[in-house]
Amino acid sequence: DDNEIARCVRKAMDGYFRDLDGERPCAIYDMVMNSVEKPLLELVLHRVSGNQTQAAQLLGVNRNTLRKKMKYYGIK
Repeated sequence: DDNEIARCVRKAMDGYFRDLDGERPCAIYDMVMNSVEKPLLELVLHRVSGNQTQAAQLLGVNRNTLRKKMKYYGIK
């Protein structure tokens, strides 16, 4: 019962594992979350014209959590 985002993640990860060429992967969870979280935050913030309160509500996170993540990813 995949949605489009889940299908994209599956396809990207299949390619990632194919391209490893015998290398042992590590920290896959962090790699995927960092790859997805920054563009998600940027897109949502753009959609609400930078309004952090609205962005946090759309994301379902606390505004302080959003601000911490913005700082972590260097999002202005």
